[in-house]
Amino acid sequence: MLRDASILVTGATGSFGKEFAKYALAEKPHRLVVFSRGEHLQEEMAREFNDPCLRFFIGDVRDAKRLEMAMNGIDIVIHAAALKIVPICEYNPIEAVHTNITGAENVIRASLSTRVRKVIALSTDKAVNPVNLYGATKLAAEKLFMAARSLSGNHGCRFSVVRYGNVVGSRGSVVPFFHSVARQNLPIPITHPEMTRFWITMDRAISAVTNALNMMEGAEIFVPKIPSIRISDLATAIAPGRQQNVIGIRPGEKIHEVLMTEDESNCAIDAGDQFIIYPHGDPRPKAHWQWKPVPPDYRYSSEYNERWLSITELREMLLS
Repeated sequence: MLRDASILVTGATGSFGKEFAKYALAEKPHRLVVFSRGEHLQEEMAREFNDPCLRFFIGDVRDAKRLEMAMNGIDIVIHAAALKIVPICEYNPIEAVHTNITGAENVIRASLSTRVRKVIALSTDKAVNPVNLYGATKLAAEKLFMAARSLSGNHGCRFSVVRYGNVVGSRGSVVPFFHSVARQNLPIPITHPEMTRFWITMDRAISAVTNALNMMEGAEIFVPKIPSIRISDLATAIAPGRQQNVIGIRPGEKIHEVLMTEDESNCAIDAGDQFIIYPHGDPRPKAHWQWKPVPPDYRYSSEYNERWLSITELREMLLS
């Protein structure tokens, strides 16, 4: 899928973008366009990778004309750019709307006007029954990408979404914060003793995206099956024996996360290592007939997950 293709990644200097670039370059694409706002991060990435396939575009997803220019001749777009830090989005709501919603619309319009073949947008469990602005903007972005199919007409551009949970060690995750506190020999602050989260490695996140590129017919949400963790177990894995202080849930935070609701499960299939959700009322594509529907009213929650990571597994994962 990626070999000899022209690929553009928005937000490509972020945690996912850099790791996806490593994977994609190994597949020998025709070119890989890094689209992001940070000139210093682009300069660092250019030095680190030093690959003739790479092209660097300074730009913002808020700038529709710049996006359209960057997408000229592009086959595949991976839309990873977003404002993601929950408290910052809460205190800067209009900025989150401009980047996460208007930016998504701009990616769709630029993809259509430049005749991109496939577009994958990255989403999050926080888009499911959102209680914070970040989640609400990502829910809106999901709806935009799922509805974009009706705009492509005979052109055939396909739009789909990959939705997953917290990525191990990504920029802004709780792991570097816990490590920082541990190095200071301070108690580890825990927002709630029962808090759970979905946990995904970067490799699994990338495979979820590449798998979606291979399988997508358009307008699906791909949800990889991933394990859950208890945040208290994560703190123990990082700082064994250290005191944990419960500080209370922050604004816009849930105790547990959901990757697929009961309503969504009624129009989803179980495709082995992932769920695939279709728009309400849409027939399942023939290419997906081999898989069974998800049981009615099934809820895929971090609280009731079948797969959990132990403290030992978490420690091994963090050390790898």
